[in-house]
Amino acid sequence: MIFWTDPQQPGAADELIEAAERYLRPIPGIVHFHVGRMVPSARPVVEQSYQVGLNVVFQDKAAHDAYQVHPGHVEFVEKVFKRVCTRVLVYDFA
Repeated sequence: MIFWTDPQQPGAADELIEAAERYLRPIPGIVHFHVGRMVPSARPVVEQSYQVGLNVVFQDKAAHDAYQVHPGHVEFVEKVFKRVCTRVLVYDFA
């Protein structure tokens, strides 16, 4: 996933990263979790308009589906994501 944070909220990227660590990382069924800021690049093929990236790998499709409705994910979306982000782009693949 890649997130565009609200430019009117200077600490939005840091808040989003901290919230992902707090609310999302502990959710059962995750085998890999990484969240961080976009890294600037001189390469023209690198997307650089977003502020935060999140990569989550699940044990299986059932773990992914459970993650979507887990209270930690719902709380992350409601308390932080909706308030500090203007856009998200999600790639689901196996």
